[in-house]
Amino acid sequence: MIEEFKREMNGVISRKLIKTKYSPRSIEQWYERVTNLDRHWRESRREEKRLRNRRKIENQAPRTNMPANAGGV
Repeated sequence: MIEEFKREMNGVISRKLIKTKYSPRSIEQWYERVTNLDRHWRESRREEKRLRNRRKIENQAPRTNMPANAGGV
């Protein structure tokens, strides 16, 4: 059952688990570790996407040579 579980999991997560010092021994431990790694991996992907979108928006913003408070207000 563990072998099937390992075959079906995300390649990035699989490589991380293989590199760990202590391998999970039961299917429950595998599930817990994979779930935890998957959650972190998805959160990091969302953060990367959010940052890419933010940079894209900032790069599209019109640029002026005038300081923001130079309107005489």
